[in-house]
Parts: sequence; C-alpha cells; structure tokens
Amino acid sequence: SLESNLKPTVQWLQQELGMSDSQVAKAISTFAGFLWLSLDQNLKPTVRWFKDLGMDGPQVATVIASCPMLLSCSVEENLKPKLQAVRESGFADSQIVSILVRFPQLLTYSLERLTDRMSALDAEGSLTEAKLVGAMVMTDQEFQFKFNGVRNRDHESS
Repeated sequence: SLESNLKPTVQWLQQELGMSDSQVAKAISTFAGFLWLSLDQNLKPTVRWFKDLGMDGPQVATVIASCPMLLSCSVEENLKPKLQAVRESGFADSQIVSILVRFPQLLTYSLERLTDRMSALDAEGSLTEAKLVGAMVMTDQEFQFKFNGVRNRDHESS
C-alpha cells in the first residue's frame, strides 16, 4: 500500500538526514520514483556512499532534495566510476563535495561527457569547480564552439 511503502522512506530521510518537509516535498516533486526504491538496496547504500565521500547529513539532504534521481543510480556501476574520473582529474574529495552540494546533477551526466569536458578544460588550464559546472550545463554545440574556438585561436596566434 501507499502508506506502507512511502511513510518509512520519508521518515528515514527526515530522521537519518534531517531533511525538512520542504526538502522532502522538493525531492518528491522532482522525482517521485525514489519513494518506491528499496531503503536497504538503494537509499541506504547511496546515502552511505555520499557520507563516505565526506558529506554530512545536511549536505546529503541538500543533494537529495535537489537531485533525488541519484538515489536510483547504482553506486558501483554509475557513481563510483564518475567520482574516480573527477578524482583523477585532480579534484580533492573536499572539492568534489563542494561541487556536488552546489550541483549534484554532475553525477547524472554520462561518464563520457564528464571526462570529455574535464579534458577540454584541463587542456586550456582552466579546470576549476566553477568552470566544470559551467561546461557540464552547456549544450554540445555551445561546448564545441567555445572550446574548439579557443584551441583554434591559440593555433592562429602561434
């Protein structure tokens, strides 16, 4: 029943993470499907993963309120490989936490898009938290224009 599935999930989010009623409402309005996910198979392992990264309860609550679809992602097959790519690009875990609290959608993009954009930013020496977020939200066309244009101008001046 609705009551037996949803109530424990909402209670757990509020007790475990201190999510406010408005944060729960925001999460539900963004992606209600998370309410039907298993607490033990999905929600708890994902929340534990965010905490192991260095987030506290309020930070995890902010991430989930903003991007509840992350609760449906596989930690092993989806989140860990993306985290590893961001680490390998030179970001410390504390920087990654900062990025994810502001822009949790980072983890919803494909690994290929993430690595391509980090490589392009790194090639021009501008791989920062803010630039990464800015590059991720660009359309492919905007990204190609901006970054291929920068590289082409560099070649013309040499």
